[in-house]
Amino acid sequence: MENQKLSDKVSSRIKQDILDGKYKAGEKIPAEPELMKAYEVGRSSIREAIKSLAMAGILKVQQGSGTFVNEIQPEENVIGRLPVADFDDINAVRKLLEEEIVKLAVDNHTSAQLQEMEKQLKLRKQAIIAENRQDCTNADIAFHMAIANASKNKVLAGLYQNFTHTIRTFFSKREERGITHFAMSHHLHENLFAAIKSKRKKHAQEIIRNILDHNY
Repeated sequence: MENQKLSDKVSSRIKQDILDGKYKAGEKIPAEPELMKAYEVGRSSIREAIKSLAMAGILKVQQGSGTFVNEIQPEENVIGRLPVADFDDINAVRKLLEEEIVKLAVDNHTSAQLQEMEKQLKLRKQAIIAENRQDCTNADIAFHMAIANASKNKVLAGLYQNFTHTIRTFFSKREERGITHFAMSHHLHENLFAAIKSKRKKHAQEIIRNILDHNY
């Protein structure tokens, strides 16, 4: 848990350094050893922070090239400027986004996107078994992001990607719930995947509403 808190702090510091112009849009950020020295943390904390910022659309990891600051930051759009609200407000926005995203994903998904959803579901289950809350959060968000990409609507997918930072921040404030809410909702996520794969639109939308109505 301490490592998770540390990575969250590092992620906030890197984000602030980007806002302050230390790392500019389009530029490559320093390699892990330099970041470890700059932020006085270990490699795992740096990697978790970078993963979090990449999923939030702030950084972009290019295999073999390094990690770059995205040209367009979440702060430059409406969702990026929203404050972190309470759960009801967050869930209301998630419902608007995810119900439409799921509907489109049922019609537009590819086999590769289904494979990505299935991969993240497996990682989510492994993290539940290992009681690794950080990995659960990562896999959960990646699963829903894979569905967003499968919608084939770039605007919706972009909105959802930027919104994931708000979701992640909210999850980090609910640490007292531990791994329980991930475990209790896993069968619903598996059912959602099955409904999308078999193109059962109405059933898929019912499941995503169930997931969000039960604060999962």
